Amino acid sequence: MSFGDLLLQQTINGLSLGAMYALLALGFTLVYGILELINFAHFNVFMVGSFIGLWVLEGLGLSGQSVILHGAALAGALLAALAVTMLLSGLLGVAIERLSLRPLRGVRGPAAMITTIGVSYILFNVVLLGVGADSKNYPDPLPPVAWHIGGAVLRLREVLIWLAALLLMAGLHVFVRRTRLGRAMRATAQDAEAARMMGVDVDRVVMTAFFLGSALAGAGGLAFGLYYDFTSFLIGFTAGLRAFTAAVLGGIGSIEGAMVGGLLVGLIEAFAGQFIAAAWADVIIFSLLVLVLVFRPAGLFGRPAVVKS
Repeated sequence: MSFGDLLLQQTINGLSLGAMYALLALGFTLVYGILELINFAHFNVFMVGSFIGLWVLEGLGLSGQSVILHGAALAGALLAALAVTMLLSGLLGVAIERLSLRPLRGVRGPAAMITTIGVSYILFNVVLLGVGADSKNYPDPLPPVAWHIGGAVLRLREVLIWLAALLLMAGLHVFVRRTRLGRAMRATAQDAEAARMMGVDVDRVVMTAFFLGSALAGAGGLAFGLYYDFTSFLIGFTAGLRAFTAAVLGGIGSIEGAMVGGLLVGLIEAFAGQFIAAAWADVIIFSLLVLVLVFRPAGLFGRPAVVKS
């Protein structure tokens, strides 16, 4: 395979990874933009979402690699798995906010952030104790359709991941920019007290942010399982840390920044694994993060914080 073919193949791989990281990073940026809270429980909401997707597919009669679907049956199974996974993951995010974070809303200091770390470990250990430490094989209902572009291969699963991620990110963008609740979210992100005085239901806005962010994390978890053909209780930490890096890199609080940051981290991981060594991927990703934060602390698309007197 020529250098150009390798470059194209790793671009395809990197965009697939980046789409998953972008979906996960959006959850970080939605919550931080409104509450200025880093939600470390989001790491393992992604992991739980991958298991929900697995159980939904198995509930539809799909297991192992033996069942291949086509046409309407394939579309129906994937849409059902995506819808249920996003709904249940979103409800998990709402439960986390309502039960563990809302009582701490008025508490100053790091109490809320530390609480999210505790919730993350609860989710981690509940799944570990409930399903075991072994990796679980994901059903693969996709037909072996692939397109050869020179020496590179573009598979159907990559196309579906790109399409789903693009539609979800575009839908979120339209929701935040064009709907009444989206305008309320932007107002709350700018000044929660002023928004409350103008009649905005801040609790509803925060709950919506947790629901949407967790639902997108669930979609990312399903995409992870279909892409790698497995899931495990361990996947949340590595993927979540890279997605958090993507959110900070793009400018945490910026939806566009989370999208671009996710794609950038995915491409760096793919290129580093091919042309340097996979072990160096995180070194490069976090070195880039340090450089961006040193020279542009608000990230690539973020805005400097306004100091209020």
